[in-house]
Amino acid sequence: MKTDIHPDYRPVVFQDVTSDFSFLTRSTLASKETIKWEDGQDYPLIKIEISSHSHPFYTGKQKMLDTSGRVDRFRKRYQK
Repeated sequence: MKTDIHPDYRPVVFQDVTSDFSFLTRSTLASKETIKWEDGQDYPLIKIEISSHSHPFYTGKQKMLDTSGRVDRFRKRYQK
């Protein structure tokens, strides 16, 4: 295997900014921001918009969209 061609695989904290949920995992992503984790060490911080803690599928709080107009247009277009 060639040396110095792979990115660093290290512990990183991902923080869901919508629900203030954080988890520590390993990743190759880099960040200039750091955060002090529960074990007292500093880790790079990656901010994300959606995680399993805030995604509607996992939380059971799905939003209903009004798609009746779309469905009617689809049926009308492909009624043949």
